[in-house]
Amino acid sequence: MQIFWKGQSCFQVLINLGKENQVKIVIDPFSEETGLKLPKLEADILLITHSHSNHNSKKSVFGNPFLIEKPGEYEIKGIFVEGIHSWHDSKEGRERGENIIYTIEAEEMKLCHLGDFGQKELTERQINKIGDVDILMIPIGGIPHQNQKRGTISAKEAVKVMSQIEPKITIPMHYRIPNLKIKLDGLEKFFRPLGIKEVKPLPKLSIKKRNLSPEEAKIIILKP
Repeated sequence: MQIFWKGQSCFQVLINLGKENQVKIVIDPFSEETGLKLPKLEADILLITHSHSNHNSKKSVFGNPFLIEKPGEYEIKGIFVEGIHSWHDSKEGRERGENIIYTIEAEEMKLCHLGDFGQKELTERQINKIGDVDILMIPIGGIPHQNQKRGTISAKEAVKVMSQIEPKITIPMHYRIPNLKIKLDGLEKFFRPLGIKEVKPLPKLSIKKRNLSPEEAKIIILKP
């Protein structure tokens, strides 16, 4: 499996299901309103966590993908996907609406993409639905300015949500990077409570089940 981060909450995941059998998944492609440029992406499966323009640029994805944008259980090309309802804010959607958490099961691993998760913590039902996670993609940028409505969980809240899920690998997303017009916090606020000074970014994460450590949780930073 290969995981690429394109900025914001957008990922492309390449899943190998045997010789010359690869399934491409794209999650949350964004529009150029963000200030970032997204290359055209090919997908067999397209996951949209919510309808905001920095997450639902379907025109950026080609290949006639199977589109998932509602909660539920799906099986496509041998890949198991579950969409789990959540809120984009801490007020049951009254400020920013709904959000879908996705779990993806493939190559004997489970991925979890939290989308623009804005609750202060996961509910017991959500935790049970998510289950055991190998790789977690979590927003950490919050919104640092008090005069703006809450966007996603803050770095401090992200650490708490990580402790609820206990993934083997965590990939931060939805934080400040060069050219992004949306005002978000940077990685440093996420690193601080974890006691991390720096993590060398990788161009992609190539991972197999046997590479996962059952004992040591890792933070992976990907280059957009």
